[in-house]
Amino acid sequence: MSYNYKDLGLENTKAMFAKANKNGYAVPAFNFNNMEQIQAIVEACAEMGSPVILQCSKGAMEYMGITYVAMMAKAAVDYVKMMGSDIPIALHLDHGPSFEVAKLCIDNGFSSVMIDGSSLPFEENIEEAKKVVEYAHKFDITVEAELGVLAGIEDDVKAEDHIYTNPDQVEEFVAKTGVDSLAIAIGTSHGAHKFKPGDDPKLRLDILKECEVRVPGFPIVLHGSSAVPAKYVQMIKEFGGTIKDAIGIPDSELRKATKSSVAKINVDTDGRLAFTAGVRKAMHENPGQFDLRKYLGPAKEEMKSYYKTKIVNVFGSEGSYTKSK
Repeated sequence: MSYNYKDLGLENTKAMFAKANKNGYAVPAFNFNNMEQIQAIVEACAEMGSPVILQCSKGAMEYMGITYVAMMAKAAVDYVKMMGSDIPIALHLDHGPSFEVAKLCIDNGFSSVMIDGSSLPFEENIEEAKKVVEYAHKFDITVEAELGVLAGIEDDVKAEDHIYTNPDQVEEFVAKTGVDSLAIAIGTSHGAHKFKPGDDPKLRLDILKECEVRVPGFPIVLHGSSAVPAKYVQMIKEFGGTIKDAIGIPDSELRKATKSSVAKINVDTDGRLAFTAGVRKAMHENPGQFDLRKYLGPAKEEMKSYYKTKIVNVFGSEGSYTKSK
């Protein structure tokens, strides 16, 4: 059985990004892997009046099953309406590795897809993105692609070296592919271990500025933008977990980017850390507990609370739509 995203009440990213660029904020793009995470995301965004892009990687989609993903997205839309909020919700494929995976998502309720050909030679990246665009646009589905390579590991995405986006290629890439948004590499990276304690993480805002000059008003996307909060790293350790000390991208650096043409910022690791810390804390405090609701529920609330602060401190998207009553 296949689904059309409009039948699920979802929206693509065109209007979201246009409004975000006009008003100087970015749309939160939060990854999810289960029901509790999607609940945390949509409740946080509805209560803050922020649009949201629900992101699902190939690995997460395989874990949950594509039908479950589509139906959970529909449930999220219906729940937000019941809350009295009018925030738009998109369902997006994160780091689609091939045309075949992108097509599968397009045919099964996703309203937006990313085709990640960033590891390919420039011309091959163009051809792969163009192929996805030609298919997706038949169904009014938006397409994101990437130029440059982010180092790090997150889900199925792995890269040893960081390659900054070359602004000289941006205009040609956008023109030849017809993509609706473009992810660029300006110093963010995937995973929890982006920088070591003592480092001073800075984004290459000069590259971002040059890209804006080449494609004025075009929606830019930042991947690998988790802050890796010390609070959750410490909680995980305190309650029996093992994780190396690390720091992510400071909120202040990301907020600078959202005031330009960055229309979408991806956050995955922070949600994983908050959720894991919540689970570990709940199980530590009641080690005899085997009712899943008793530890997944607190984890959901921890993630939701953190994302509400992130919406204000990083995205600046609070109040851009009607808050839940």
